[in-house]
Amino acid sequence: MEIDQVSRNNFDLRTKFQEIPKAQADILSAGLRGNPLVFGSADQVPYGSYSPQRPGENGFGITVIQPFDVNHKRRVRILAAQRAKRVIDAQYQDAVRLEIDNLYTAFVDVLAAREAVRYLEASLTGLDEIVKRTKKQIEGRERSAIDLDRIVIQRDSASLALRDAIAAQSKALETLALQLNVPAVAVDQLKIRGSITTTAASVASVEELVALAKANRPDLVAYRLGIQRAQADVDLARAEAFPDVFVLYTPYGFRNNGPIGGQNATSWSLGMMASVPLFNRNQGNVRRAEINVAQTSTELNGIERQIETEVRRASKDLETAQAAVRQLEQDMLPRARAIRDRTLNLYKSGEEGTLGYLNAQREYSDVVRQYRDALIRQRRAALRINTVIALRIVP
Repeated sequence: MEIDQVSRNNFDLRTKFQEIPKAQADILSAGLRGNPLVFGSADQVPYGSYSPQRPGENGFGITVIQPFDVNHKRRVRILAAQRAKRVIDAQYQDAVRLEIDNLYTAFVDVLAAREAVRYLEASLTGLDEIVKRTKKQIEGRERSAIDLDRIVIQRDSASLALRDAIAAQSKALETLALQLNVPAVAVDQLKIRGSITTTAASVASVEELVALAKANRPDLVAYRLGIQRAQADVDLARAEAFPDVFVLYTPYGFRNNGPIGGQNATSWSLGMMASVPLFNRNQGNVRRAEINVAQTSTELNGIERQIETEVRRASKDLETAQAAVRQLEQDMLPRARAIRDRTLNLYKSGEEGTLGYLNAQREYSDVVRQYRDALIRQRRAALRINTVIALRIVP
């Protein structure tokens, strides 16, 4: 749902989407035919007037001039504009892909901030219980006031950290709301469902991912279409080397023979005007368009190599994160929890000092923090797979 919302409401995407109807308008413009010209003339008009002693005649005519596209420039212009629109469509799809990646980042930031708040709240609750127990032990002369001070300092530090975590969570929510174009007054009402854990235990092989990326990445598709568009520009430059042919048709001409006593006459005429192609004045544009084809082909090869590198890097990052999560889950976290629990039981029974318990708690907190960070890295790496192949295979 959030992905659909960012596609509909994101300001940057809404702005870039306007390029598509503009490209459609370019297709319309490319298909327009040349308008005819109307030429009116009056010739042999005397200074003064004609007479039998000063014979002469004057004439009047209306001529329609229509350009004709004899080498199909209009058809090539339409094709070039259509291919340009296809490139813009692919570029917009790539912009959506990148915005979804930004959404992934903002989403995981919110999840990470929420987990930090939950952990600190649980830690603070546990430390409050230890403070109460330590106070009872002081009353029974089992502990000293120094022990209580050390526990209180630890609890106050956790309280400060919780306050910072809540502020970080609020900022992460604001960033996500901006991505989704949610009003500022409704940020606190955002309900984010999700977990920092991921089910991407088995992703396709690197070769399969590379193949998916080359088949689906819209930026790669845009470059492929760009080659076709550049070739259409070559065809258009060659077609424009020969200008339109102009046909001149005069449906009505009037010859005034009254001043010499003759009978007036009407007539019609037909003519044609064309440029003599002794010199190709479009050679530079043709050569430039041909170079653009080669340049785009080179860029295509580069983007293919870049995409393959991105896929391999994303796959490696996911493998590394998964290995770290497995090690923490199967070895480090159980050991740290067991040490913390044994030390806590010894502390409650008075067999362990305050420093020993605090050190065990600090070691356990460090391992939990490492585990949480590893889960977040794994979640980001899994979602990154979606981005680099432009296909959602990881939920």
